[in-house]
Amino acid sequence: MELYLILGVIVFLLFYCVRIYNRLIELRNNFQNSFAQIDVQLKRRHDLIPNLVETAKKFMSHERETLEAVIQARNNASRKQKEYEERPGRKNMEELLGMESILTGSLGKLFALSENYPDLKSDQTMLELMEELRTTENRISYARQAMNDASTYFNSAREIFPNIVIANLFGFERTCLWKIQEERERETPKVSF
Repeated sequence: MELYLILGVIVFLLFYCVRIYNRLIELRNNFQNSFAQIDVQLKRRHDLIPNLVETAKKFMSHERETLEAVIQARNNASRKQKEYEERPGRKNMEELLGMESILTGSLGKLFALSENYPDLKSDQTMLELMEELRTTENRISYARQAMNDASTYFNSAREIFPNIVIANLFGFERTCLWKIQEERERETPKVSF
């Protein structure tokens, strides 16, 4: 009888560990899916930027430095996105998110400068591209929130006991949140009339 009790406890513990492992897999996959949704929107943004810069070049020829900064930031972010696809991991993801923050800052400068060019502001192609980019930025924002939620849920489930034992045993790494990287993104915009 005692042997059956010990076997029963062992089987129960084994099934309990398998349940924890499967739950961590499910949560990690949810996080990866939520990041994949951002990845799609980032690719879309990267594809829009060259057209936006080419259109702006017609009107902003002496703002070459800003235009080059946007293209450089876009290229760096695209390169880092490919690196992440080849070698997913927390470090590459954090670097990608940092590059995307730099790109966002560069686009902000471009949009701010475009306000000084009435012809540019009224160009239909530029208006359409800027609207498409704004829509994409909104989609990124929503996807970012979903990714952060999935990351928080996974990290919480990973860190509670006894899950942390299984997580460490099988190499479940902590995921990262997409946080504001640059201080200027935290600043409240100044409006003057």
